[in-house]
Amino acid sequence: MADLLEIAGVTAGYGATVILEDVTAAVKQGEALAVLGRNGVGKTTLMRTMAGHTTLHRGRIALDGRDVAALPSWKRARLGIGLVPQEREVFPSLTVLENITVATGLHRRSGEAAKAWSIERIFELFPPLADRRTNLGTQLSGGEQQMLSIGRALALQPKILLLDEPFEGLAPTIVETLVAVFQELRRAGLSIVLTEQHARLALEMTDNAVALVRGRIVVRDSSAALLRDPQALEDVLTVRG
Repeated sequence: MADLLEIAGVTAGYGATVILEDVTAAVKQGEALAVLGRNGVGKTTLMRTMAGHTTLHRGRIALDGRDVAALPSWKRARLGIGLVPQEREVFPSLTVLENITVATGLHRRSGEAAKAWSIERIFELFPPLADRRTNLGTQLSGGEQQMLSIGRALALQPKILLLDEPFEGLAPTIVETLVAVFQELRRAGLSIVLTEQHARLALEMTDNAVALVRGRIVVRDSSAALLRDPQALEDVLTVRG
C-alpha cells in the first residue's frame, strides 16, 4: 500500500532557526503514528511543518503522492491535512456551532469524502458539544475546547489528522473519553499522527512510533514492539543522542 503522508529528508524551523533536521517518516491509509519525546525536542514543530506553519529549508512533504511542500497551510487543509494544535485555538467569540461551520465553509472536496464528517456526526461523536452548540468558545471547559478543536478539524474532512498533545492538561475522565473517540476515528479508517509525552498511552493507540531528540528521529519501531520491551520504551524517553 502506498504512503498517504510522506515526509522525506525534512529540515525545517522558524525563519532561519532550524528545529528539525533530516526527518523522514510515513503513514499509510488507516495507520496511526506516535511521535514521542520530551519537551522541546521538535514534536510540535514536526506537526506544524506537515500542516504548513513553519519554514521548510529542504525536503519533501507529500500527501497521497502529491508534493505539497510549497503549498500554504490552507491549501494543505483543503487537500486533507487536518491539524489539532496543542493550544486548541478555539475561536472565543464564536459559538460551538459557528466554530465548526467555519471549517465546513473552507472544505471544497466533493464525493463520498465530503459526507464523512457532517456536523450531525461530529455532535454524535461529542455529545457535550451538541448540548452546548450555542455556547461561546470562552464558555467551554478545557476538555470541551479540545473536543471542539478536534470536531472543527474533522469538519474539514481530513484524510489524515495531526493531533498535537491532545491529552495535555485534561482530567483522566476526559482523557478516557478522547481515547474512545480516537478508537472510533480509527475504525472509520482515518489516518492519525499523534504527539504525546506519555509514551505508553500513545503506543497503545498507534501502529508505529518514532522518537525525536534535538530535532532528529533516533528511534523508529512498531508500537507493539516498544510496548513489549520496557527498556526500549525507557530508552525512547531518556535517550540524549
